[in-house]
Amino acid sequence: MLASLLGLGALGVGVARADIYRAEGADGVISFTNQPSRGSVLYIKAAPKKKSAATPVMPSDTSPERFTRYDAHLHQAASLYQIPVELIRAVIRVESDFDPRAVSRTNARGLMQLMPATAQRMLVTDVFDPRQNIFGGVRYLRILANLFNGDLALTVAAYNAGEGAVMRYGGIPPYEETQSYVAKVLAYYRHYRAR
Repeated sequence: MLASLLGLGALGVGVARADIYRAEGADGVISFTNQPSRGSVLYIKAAPKKKSAATPVMPSDTSPERFTRYDAHLHQAASLYQIPVELIRAVIRVESDFDPRAVSRTNARGLMQLMPATAQRMLVTDVFDPRQNIFGGVRYLRILANLFNGDLALTVAAYNAGEGAVMRYGGIPPYEETQSYVAKVLAYYRHYRAR
């Protein structure tokens, strides 16, 4: 019974979270229950519920090494998804300033500031793992570049505002944040290409 419950949890099936108690009867039969009884012992402590909203964590790594620390991952992802490494570097610079622990006020996380739904779509299981985050973000950039026929400005705008907003407005959405974001990313992109 317990094994099947644990199996359901591993599959992501909604299982109620409760403490599990183990008891052994006089006949040696072991039973598990979510109700404590005389002679039972706590077998599995229920995991606390996760908070739905994240507390923002602003970038805090100010070491100069942060700009080159993830170069191997950047080059691997750039090669795999055929996205310029300079664009990836520009997106990371604007999104998190190369801090893998950054969390935004909107719950975007990691180096490339992936939203939970986007991370899930891009098969990222740990958004704070630099390699997974970079590969997930670059995979998303590839999808957007394909969707917008390689138009760099629209790809970057969609990375910030979502592809739906770019399609709805037929171009860069008239959001001040997105317009500023596109300008910053493209400026860094040109800077990195010039080096």
